[in-house]
Amino acid sequence: MARFSTLARLHAVKRLPPLLIAVLLAGCASPAVKPALPAPAPLTAPQPASAAPAPSAAAPEPLPTQITPPTVSGDMVFDAWAAEFYGRAVKAGIPRLLLDRELNGLTPDPRVTSRDSRQPEFSQPISVYVAGALGQGAVAIGERKRAEVPNIAAIEQKFGVPREILLAVWSRESAFGAIQGDFDVIRSMASLAAQGRRRDWAEGELISALKIIASGEATRAQLKGSWAGAMGQTQFTPSSYLATAVDGDGDGKRDIWGSSADALASAANLLAKGGWTAGQGWAREVSVPADFDWSLTEGPKQPPAWWAQMGVVRADGVAWSDADQAALTQLLAPAGANGPVFLLFPNHFVIRKYNNSVAYALAVGLLADRIAGGGPLVKPWPAETPLSLADRMTAQRALAALGFSAGTPDGVVGIGTRSALRSWQKARGLPADGYLSPDMVQKLKAEAGAGRTRSC
Repeated sequence: MARFSTLARLHAVKRLPPLLIAVLLAGCASPAVKPALPAPAPLTAPQPASAAPAPSAAAPEPLPTQITPPTVSGDMVFDAWAAEFYGRAVKAGIPRLLLDRELNGLTPDPRVTSRDSRQPEFSQPISVYVAGALGQGAVAIGERKRAEVPNIAAIEQKFGVPREILLAVWSRESAFGAIQGDFDVIRSMASLAAQGRRRDWAEGELISALKIIASGEATRAQLKGSWAGAMGQTQFTPSSYLATAVDGDGDGKRDIWGSSADALASAANLLAKGGWTAGQGWAREVSVPADFDWSLTEGPKQPPAWWAQMGVVRADGVAWSDADQAALTQLLAPAGANGPVFLLFPNHFVIRKYNNSVAYALAVGLLADRIAGGGPLVKPWPAETPLSLADRMTAQRALAALGFSAGTPDGVVGIGTRSALRSWQKARGLPADGYLSPDMVQKLKAEAGAGRTRSC
């Protein structure tokens, strides 16, 4: 490390371009062991890494008017971005020596940029996704972990989030810690930032990852995750780690990679901060009358008593709890009028703050119910056919041509597409459930095609 100090002094005196130092630092690795931290009481959050000084870093030297680091990868786009980012990172408080060490020699990861721009050819039906969440022994493993994980009762009591929800998140995010991802988070975020599609977000996450390293809470080698930068057993982004990770086992560290208690407590803290309501459900399966107005799905938020006036009742026949009665709920028919129907409670939308996907939130909630001893749905999922990307985009273009635009056709069947589809279905006297089936795709194509023929 003496050579590192000498080069640092040269850098300060001669103002050499910062990235030149990396050639001589290629053999230097981040510290292999985290520095010892004072042991706080269990389940307390240490000071955010962004607020703590780097363990041994000197104050950053004044930023020159222009920073022009040399080429680091041979990729002109990546290198141009890196030259600009260096200055922004210094302004954000990242020590120069840490930047020199972590960014020099960095190259874009083609696997990351490929996955970010790739749209799946076929969309997975929600019934298939949920079946996968409940399969492969996930329920049995969750039941076992429910009794085995240290501190889980204390975590549940402190944050008010049921342990079954936390176990279901753990299952979906990393198969109970078994699959955490092997992508270098620094390289992944740099690759996404240089690509430009989500530059602001990716740069923010990259700076957060560098702050984690600077704080001494984790080394570069520990910052492994998914291609999109999600890390650890509960797949936190670097910024989420800084903001919401906590020490769940009382050892003074926030180790979401190696400690299941830390990972689950951090997930509980994230959900609690997201607005989780203790004692209230996340969703309930309901039954609706035969003449139900399906255009109400994903629409108004009303208490269960209001929905009861519309003929909506719990599918299991159980009365609503007082806590559930007080909630504003929304109706969802994720597989259309032929599938199970749910009343969504506010906690459902809190789960979606973890991952903004209807399928994800349903999978987590239904798995949690099964881990808690609940049975299968009263109404089974229908057989669903995957839709190709071409079919999804064709349906969006047809809706737009017919005056029901869902925005720019992108093949993603989100709330905009479902709302436009409901409006078209209601106008045509069809069940307005917003479910894009192969039959709906064909109907849309036929009507839009007929309209073009008449206009000619």
